[in-house]
Amino acid sequence: MPNDVQVRIAETKDIETIAELNIAMAWETEQRQLNPATIRRGIQTVMNDADYGFYVVAECEGGVVGCLMITFEWSDWRSALFWWIQSLYVRPRYRRRGVFKCLHDFVKTQALQHPEVCGVRLYVEQSNHVAQRAYDQIGMRPTTYRMYEETLRCTP
Repeated sequence: MPNDVQVRIAETKDIETIAELNIAMAWETEQRQLNPATIRRGIQTVMNDADYGFYVVAECEGGVVGCLMITFEWSDWRSALFWWIQSLYVRPRYRRRGVFKCLHDFVKTQALQHPEVCGVRLYVEQSNHVAQRAYDQIGMRPTTYRMYEETLRCTP
């Protein structure tokens, strides 16, 4: 399968598919229903302004089978950027077939071409042990940090 997977930076033609995958991921991981108009607008915003990040898609058998978004975090301790993997989703039929590894390898290769990038991070639901094993298998390691959040407003 990995030889059949093509990974590329997403384009505006991918917005509907990325929205579909994000909606599926939110439901699968958190039983959250995302507003399709809001998620499309959010994806379009990233596509229109590279300061927010970029999307990467994996294609196989003539269609997009997985995607992720990269956002940026400045580390003053390192005077460098971390790239955060977010909105990661692989269609169930294509899981455990190397799609995430192909996405990760593409991101890592891209990051290594940018000297201002010092690392790649992601967060995962504490109960998602399958995903955690996948991240371990590609060489990512848990950190000592715990994530906190304060929601300031809900978007429609």
